[in-house]
Amino acid sequence: MSETTVKVLIVDDDPYITDMYAVKFREAGFTVSASANGKEALAKIAEARPDVLLLDIVMPLLDGFEVLKRLQESGGAGSMKVVILSNLGQREDVERGLALGATDYIIKAHFTPSEVVAKVKNILEQKPA
Repeated sequence: MSETTVKVLIVDDDPYITDMYAVKFREAGFTVSASANGKEALAKIAEARPDVLLLDIVMPLLDGFEVLKRLQESGGAGSMKVVILSNLGQREDVERGLALGATDYIIKAHFTPSEVVAKVKNILEQKPA
């Protein structure tokens, strides 16, 4: 799968964060869309079927954990890779996110946007077990 065909949905209520990551993913050749909350994200996932979901946890309407839970219950994630991108870094938060089906959990403060793009590329290159 080449990056130009890979669709990324960035879900974060901070427009600065969303724009920053959108620029980096577009520069890397990805197709990017964004949602400002979990409720809007679920609608976009159903409609656009992104390949990668970059999901914040702390958001209005529905938080990231609830989005993961609903995707898990509905089977709506399919082959989509879900990468949590949050500043919640407690071990319990990370474990909860992974238990709800996230492929990876990235703490925003620990990685630059370019490093996040590299991690997503690496995830996409991994073959399913």
